[in-house]
Amino acid sequence: MSDNIYITEETIEGDGEGPLSGRTVAVKDNISTEGVRTTCGSKMLEEYVPPYDATVVRRLEESGATIVGKTNMDEFGMGTTTETSYFGPTDNPAAPGHVPGGSSGGSAAAVAAGEADLALGTDTGGSIRCPAAFCGVVGIKPTYGLVSRYGLVAYGNSLEQIGPFANSVEEAAQLLDVIAGPDERDATTREASGRDEVDSYADAATGDVDDLTIGVPTELLEGADEGVVEAFWDAIGALEDEGADYHEVSLPSVEHAVEAYYVIAMSEASSNLARFDGVRYGHSGGYDGNWNEAFARAREEGFGDEVKRRILLGTYALSAGYHDKYYKKAQDARAWVKRDFDEALSEADVLASPTMPVPPFELGERLDDPLQLYLADANTVPVNLADLPAISVPAGETDGLPVGFQLVGSAFDEAALIRAASALA
Repeated sequence: MSDNIYITEETIEGDGEGPLSGRTVAVKDNISTEGVRTTCGSKMLEEYVPPYDATVVRRLEESGATIVGKTNMDEFGMGTTTETSYFGPTDNPAAPGHVPGGSSGGSAAAVAAGEADLALGTDTGGSIRCPAAFCGVVGIKPTYGLVSRYGLVAYGNSLEQIGPFANSVEEAAQLLDVIAGPDERDATTREASGRDEVDSYADAATGDVDDLTIGVPTELLEGADEGVVEAFWDAIGALEDEGADYHEVSLPSVEHAVEAYYVIAMSEASSNLARFDGVRYGHSGGYDGNWNEAFARAREEGFGDEVKRRILLGTYALSAGYHDKYYKKAQDARAWVKRDFDEALSEADVLASPTMPVPPFELGERLDDPLQLYLADANTVPVNLADLPAISVPAGETDGLPVGFQLVGSAFDEAALIRAASALA
């Protein structure tokens, strides 16, 4: 068994025959499973057992899939390496001694190590695509609203989506077919209505990229590791050989995307995590006559450093006198990012970039430098700000370490992404 992939190993059998009968699925530990511990990688929820299933879990069971465990993750989804987990870091099966990426590192590692056929992760700013790239597997971040978030422990509601990991694009698309679609319990879900609709996403994995136009945003190549850029152009070359064309495009707003993303995500986190007071559920601070002290103690003991950092910064950004200066500005930047993507996608079927500008870090290498970790998300966070779908597929290696190739599509046009990506994986 590879290091620390699962927080809880427990089998949940599927209901009879279905499209995923006989397949095993690992589920990230921030997705509710009735009767099975769901910790979010935090001491705060170390003993929490949900009384209900998330919609995606119910759909997995109905599809005949067997859930084999709850995977390790950065605490409450906050991190890029799976090292902020209260349960310790996960090793990268594709590059031992290196991080598996985050925050869904356990899910990507489970697929890479062969400990599950498929896995579910969540992506708030790259948390599916980053570990997919670092572990050499396929990961899809669906359009916001395609997959129900009912039963997902919230971190950044306006940004996050649940999505699949697999060893091939077609298998990831099969899992997406099972979990996608409207849900009466989640008002943000809707029917897909992309410009390239198909009956099933798996059917789109034809590998046919004849006449596909690819836009390459020059800003997303700047500052990337030389070996990563080389692997990226090799992948573009492979798509050209199959009949695709590429041209350069510009996304000037992405220069401000990381700052805007972290202000919005931390503000939403500050609001969402206010519920963890140690009274109704979660780690208790112990009552000794003073409720304020009990709340403070519960949060002091229950949350790790990265979660505290984000709650503090988010609370500050939302506080009186600073809301307009930070939060409102970040929302304006978000609108600008969205406009830039819409413009670039009006002249291309998909956009392409390296998933991560760097190969996987060594375990422990960047833990003391949060700013460097935040900047590593430069190619993934703009997609969440724009509410668009994206996929990461393996694109070879640099110095023996996996490199990911990211494709971004128009809203609800997962079919075009799957078609293009299946030419590579």
